[in-house]
Amino acid sequence: MPGSALTWEVAAGIAIVTLDLKGEPVNKISRAVKADFLATFESLERDEAVQAVAVFSGKPDHFIAGADIEEFVALTTAAEAERLSAEGQELLERVARFPKPLAVGIHGACLGGGLEFALACHYRVASDHPKTQLGLPEVQLGVLPAAGGCQRLPRLIGARAALDMILAGKVERAQKAFRLGLVDELVHPAIVRDITLAAAQRMTGGWRPKRKRPGGFVGWLLDGNPLGRRLVFRGARRQVLKQTKGNYPAPLDALEAVEYGFGHGLARGLKREAQLFGQLAVSDVSRKLVQIFFATTQLKKDLGVANAPPPTEVRRLGIVGSGFMGSGIAGTAVAQAGVDVRMKDADLPRVAKGLAAAREVLDDRLKRRGITKYEHARLLALLSGADTYAGFGRAELVIEAVFEDLAVKQQVLREVETATADRAVFASNTSTIPIGRIADAARRPEQVIGMHFFSPVARMPLLEVIPSARTAPGVVSTAVAFGRRMGKTAIVVKDSPGFWVNRILTPYMNEAGHLLAEGTAIEELDDLMVQFGFPVGPITLLDEVGLDVAEKVAGVMSEAFGDRFAPSPAFAGLAKAGRLGRKAGKGFYTYAGGKKGDVDATVYRLIGTQPNGGPRPAEAIQRLVLAMLNEAARAVGEGIVSSPRDGDIAAVFGFGFPPFRGGPLRHADDLGAGRLVGELERLAERLGPRFAPCDVLQEQARRNSKFYP
Repeated sequence: MPGSALTWEVAAGIAIVTLDLKGEPVNKISRAVKADFLATFESLERDEAVQAVAVFSGKPDHFIAGADIEEFVALTTAAEAERLSAEGQELLERVARFPKPLAVGIHGACLGGGLEFALACHYRVASDHPKTQLGLPEVQLGVLPAAGGCQRLPRLIGARAALDMILAGKVERAQKAFRLGLVDELVHPAIVRDITLAAAQRMTGGWRPKRKRPGGFVGWLLDGNPLGRRLVFRGARRQVLKQTKGNYPAPLDALEAVEYGFGHGLARGLKREAQLFGQLAVSDVSRKLVQIFFATTQLKKDLGVANAPPPTEVRRLGIVGSGFMGSGIAGTAVAQAGVDVRMKDADLPRVAKGLAAAREVLDDRLKRRGITKYEHARLLALLSGADTYAGFGRAELVIEAVFEDLAVKQQVLREVETATADRAVFASNTSTIPIGRIADAARRPEQVIGMHFFSPVARMPLLEVIPSARTAPGVVSTAVAFGRRMGKTAIVVKDSPGFWVNRILTPYMNEAGHLLAEGTAIEELDDLMVQFGFPVGPITLLDEVGLDVAEKVAGVMSEAFGDRFAPSPAFAGLAKAGRLGRKAGKGFYTYAGGKKGDVDATVYRLIGTQPNGGPRPAEAIQRLVLAMLNEAARAVGEGIVSSPRDGDIAAVFGFGFPPFRGGPLRHADDLGAGRLVGELERLAERLGPRFAPCDVLQEQARRNSKFYP
């Protein structure tokens, strides 16, 4: 069929159908592709030479990435969205009821609508390659699987396993999918085609796969009868509310769609699924999550500097400093990028400790079945270390992760320059110190850059890349490209104290200190911001970062920006008293065996106050949020990030600004500059100039303009 995304040929009675969306890196399901599918299946049904059908992707490493999100964004009403869902359901009902056997061979990503298509087929073969991943990630875009996913997946693998995937938008590797019963056969990529064709051939003779419900007797007890399922649904609802605090409606609606389908049958379940999708697709939460998705997709193609030469490929990485951050960077670089990593510290016991901590990143991936034991052994062999710079001579990139002190960092830079080749890039993992000041000690300042990782490195997705005024463009593209290989979202930010994340986070943290000093209880302050949508509150975040690190950051920031950033006196004595947070086993909270306990009430003596209720909750939230929004607006005005998009993505990925609010700058747009200026002026009158509205917001209020046009 000319111009079609689908082509087919018939061999020995089997129609071999190939989906290949020309000019696109991945296969997506759009309205045009749906029409192609319908036309193809009508032809195949009529063709008497065709006894069975086998479907494959023409892309080397992708099956189907999901629905075309551009079409989904163009929807303006719930009725339009419901109709789009119903069209997808009709197509897949046609596939499920196709009168001839239908097998599918899956290699590469099989997500969203791609998995829903596979679920409608009669037999599924998947490759055991790490790139073969199956899932229904729709809730991450604020919607639910709406082409039958909420109906067919639970019927195939049971309610518990299906809800585990659907409600978290979880993507599983092929091995796990096979264990769950999601695919019928798991084979080497080289024989996916042959095995799929053999299955199609077998089915022409009347053979049908016998599928056992996973989970044995317990599976039957909980998934196989209405009473058991009621318990499963009740538990799932509790879990969803605990995790989302009601801020994300999609998981609850997906749960309703699954439950409704079990109670009322497939046809009515599909209808309810489409109705719920219609409402979610045009909701504000979904629009914000889709904007974040598009922004991160654009960032993957952005090397952070215009007309930069291609990045240098990093094969060998040197790391100076084997503490918490250094070992985290080492473990993640080996696990994600597969590079040779050489660590250096002042003495061998420290190096040994760092290597053991880096190994834990690999151990964790093995435990979660992210890698095999053979891959684990191979990657482990890439880690080494010493108390000298031996082995650094061939490193393309060296990252220092030593103490946050300018003189110490400059000394390390001098040492690294003598131990490495002239073309080697030197990156500082500083959280606040301007890179230009570190580079003042360099013989090759054009090779010096900042790479600010966030703690813990293995889990936090953001990387701030900070060029100084003298950094060469190729060094910027090298740092960004390597950050991406490590699985990070890399944002290029201007070389200014605190860069972007700590610049906007410091006023928020300081305001938390003021509220504590005014009598707000520690746990109440944390609870308020978790209800607002942050993953943890400001006090828990301080414990995670470390009070000594926070004190250092506060000193640098107040020196750079003056009274506006004056540290709250509430935090002053904590580091001196050995309360460094989680890493020391005590901070504001107690910690035992790596687990966070209750607030340590004796901390109030060090703060110099006792909880007395403090300001009203609404005022506490207002002060914390506006302190951050005001500083974010000011920093954008100074060009700290190249666009509001970069600033919002960095806030969401760097410290968990609530994604459903879109980021601090989108949230500022939603509130409106006029309202923000008025509220900040009222706070400034009562609490002082730290709340004075910045010029950017005042200008926006005058012009009635926004960050996003």
